[in-house]
Amino acid sequence: MSLDPALRSRIESLLQSNKVVLFMKGAPDAPQCGFSAKAAGALNALLPEGYAHIDVLSDPEIREGIKEYGQWPTIPQLYIGGELVGGSDIVEQMLNSGELHGVLGLPAPDRSPPSVSVTPAARQMLLDAAANAGEGYAVQVEVDPRFQTRLQLAPADANAIAVEIDGLRLQFDLAGVRRADGLSIDWVDDERGRGLVIENPNAPPKVRPITPAEVAERVAAGTLTVVDVRPAAEREMAAVGIAFSTLDEGGMKQLEALDKTTPIAFLCHHGGRSAQAAEHFRGLGFRELYNIEGGIDAWADIDSSIARY
Repeated sequence: MSLDPALRSRIESLLQSNKVVLFMKGAPDAPQCGFSAKAAGALNALLPEGYAHIDVLSDPEIREGIKEYGQWPTIPQLYIGGELVGGSDIVEQMLNSGELHGVLGLPAPDRSPPSVSVTPAARQMLLDAAANAGEGYAVQVEVDPRFQTRLQLAPADANAIAVEIDGLRLQFDLAGVRRADGLSIDWVDDERGRGLVIENPNAPPKVRPITPAEVAERVAAGTLTVVDVRPAAEREMAAVGIAFSTLDEGGMKQLEALDKTTPIAFLCHHGGRSAQAAEHFRGLGFRELYNIEGGIDAWADIDSSIARY
């Protein structure tokens, strides 16, 4: 099928106006499919200042037109300098080889292996798993931008960034290798349960509990931002004597734009939704986050005269 001239002109204008353009499902910070997430993750790591992207889900004309334009049948599609690079698998391959850095005019990547420690118990467990998978398998370690770590078995790759620990081969992708520096892997079988325990010193600190009384003191001192994650209807039913920030009407974006060292405490009815909200901000890199214990029901004894902020 022939591409409509007006649509062709629109696509060419996009490519001429931007060195890097990713046609994807969703946005770089909220991809709507795994393949788009993979391509966006690679670019996010190399271009933290951002790049042009088109959400094809909100633009059906572009979604079909870009496939015809580049004779590439799937989404996502990456264009650099007006030239089609390819889809998510090609982008990932180019990232790990260092070729993507060169195409983008960036310095060669640091491919030095990370410093990783594995306890004897964890090492034996992982060795057994690799042996059961068959000959020539290694453990692939992926640390995503939110510092969530995933281990899976993969064929040993002689070109991969790797660490060898007494016969155990750990392989890392280029996108997450620096986030893995200092990683420790242990195996436990005790009151905590049975399984691997992974600690990463680079990850943002965990969300901490905080009492309403402690919140009141810090709000009065001006050292804490409090966010009520409940919808407006719930806030009207049970209000407290503190002026809260909320997630309504652009509040989420305003909070996400705060300095990552800003102390924030989250409140909901019982503590479940506030814990989820706190984890979202932890994933964004915020360093001091709290979940208010007891939720709104715990505010009965808080002085309603606390200064508003």
